[in-house]
Amino acid sequence: MEKIAVLIPCYNEELTIEKVIKDFRKELPEADIYVYNNNSKDRTKEIAIKNGAIVVDEYKQGKGNVVRSQFRDIEADIYVMVDGDDTYPAEFVHQLIEPVRNGQADMTIGDRLSNGTYQKENKRPFHEFGNNLVKKAINVLFDTKLKDIMTGYRVFNKRFVKNMPVLSPKFEIETEMSLYALDKKYIIKEIPIVYRDRPEGSSSKLNTVGDGIKVVKTIARMFKDYKPFKFFGLIALILFIIGLAIGIPVLVEFFKTAYITKVPSAILATGFMGLAAVSLQCGIVLDTITRQHKEDYELNLLRYEQIENLKK
Repeated sequence: MEKIAVLIPCYNEELTIEKVIKDFRKELPEADIYVYNNNSKDRTKEIAIKNGAIVVDEYKQGKGNVVRSQFRDIEADIYVMVDGDDTYPAEFVHQLIEPVRNGQADMTIGDRLSNGTYQKENKRPFHEFGNNLVKKAINVLFDTKLKDIMTGYRVFNKRFVKNMPVLSPKFEIETEMSLYALDKKYIIKEIPIVYRDRPEGSSSKLNTVGDGIKVVKTIARMFKDYKPFKFFGLIALILFIIGLAIGIPVLVEFFKTAYITKVPSAILATGFMGLAAVSLQCGIVLDTITRQHKEDYELNLLRYEQIENLKK
């Protein structure tokens, strides 16, 4: 029998958690609903227990830490991840589950941006700017056309959940999931959904500037980890151009007079050229290591699937 788990990370969501649990129980009466309480200071835990959810305390603060524990602890065939703030309508869950159930996707994404409801409902314009910036950066980096990178409404199969190492501790987790799925060639399918803003009295846990900086750092780290040749090659190119700009006047002078009077510039240009060469070498070595890691990952994934098949 197919087992579905609804994963709800929560921090101070007493105004909305009851409705979220009831809505998803109505749509998925057969599912187990897990509320992971992340040090809430209000009645979130009490309300979740009262409404029949399986409540677990996660003491490491941060959404990424919650998701790591959920992925590690919970056994299911299909995993539904949704925020506890009632911004994602439960009625779309069937559209998100179906491609995963049929093997057409490893992860489905609730796309808030395509139909314009996020732009209409969201009252934090800088969040929209951040979403678009992250989306464009990742689409360029991985040559893809994802529309909503940072949505918190997703469905996964067991293979994805049990093989993803969650590294991000906080709200960068959605970006990490998207990058990981793209790099490891998982099948992603986006489903347009209606987005609604938080109800009055409920406040976002996102720190627009702080969490935005963390997301940018995550993209930079993922760029370095997943595309090291491009990352270090870009650094090498920048260093080479700087070295060339400093060195050209020195070379011009040398060819004209056979002397070098701008010794500091010559030394500086040589230093930049040397750093460019080192950066390029780092990119080549790390690219080889990354390729080996990908081969190892595929072999481990194959072994995982063989073990899962033996259990059936």
